[in-house]
Amino acid sequence: MADNLNVEKEPLFSKKNIGLVKDPLVDNNPVTVQVLGICSALAITAELKASVIMALSVIFVLAAGNVLISLLRNLIPPSIRIIAQLVVVAALVIIVDLTLKAYVPDLAKKLSVFVGLIITNCIIMGRFEAFALGNGPWKSFLDGVGNAAGYGLILVIVGFFRELLGSGKLFGFPVFGDPVEKTGLYALGYENNGFMLLAPMALITLGLIIGFQRSRNKSLIETN
Repeated sequence: MADNLNVEKEPLFSKKNIGLVKDPLVDNNPVTVQVLGICSALAITAELKASVIMALSVIFVLAAGNVLISLLRNLIPPSIRIIAQLVVVAALVIIVDLTLKAYVPDLAKKLSVFVGLIITNCIIMGRFEAFALGNGPWKSFLDGVGNAAGYGLILVIVGFFRELLGSGKLFGFPVFGDPVEKTGLYALGYENNGFMLLAPMALITLGLIIGFQRSRNKSLIETN
């Protein structure tokens, strides 16, 4: 008993805990390394705003979901754990969907189908199974934030290049000038690349990001 009382608790922001947030951003990114959550990266990244909203939605769902599953892990019978996880993530997605409809109704219409598909996002169910069921709430929260942020980072990068090169805008605001009145770069003959707004270009952009990351980290090539 005395030995147990003398054991120091691990600091909340220990190096190991910080790694739970940091590692999924680059070295173990769920999209570029684990190749998960690809569908939404292709479907909703034509606009940077939609990418950011989806990223924030997944961060909320995964962080909160991980905590809830961690708190309930000793109460959920193994035979119904998948059903319980689906109930938790579905409830959180409903909260996200209603919030978007209340504050950004136009964007909520564009994202309606894809917000619903967060329920079946393999990153979320994977983290529930692989981490939240075996760890405490704090570590589960950090793991959820890290993996969702890693996913969101890729969405934002892809959305940035697709909207900028596809329509010459960011968050809907012109960056290169007015293509109709031929101002800014358009006066020099620049033309928007409409192909960037198509799903195949999202896949190519994502492929370039994966290639760039693996060229900088040779261990990823060896592992795969």
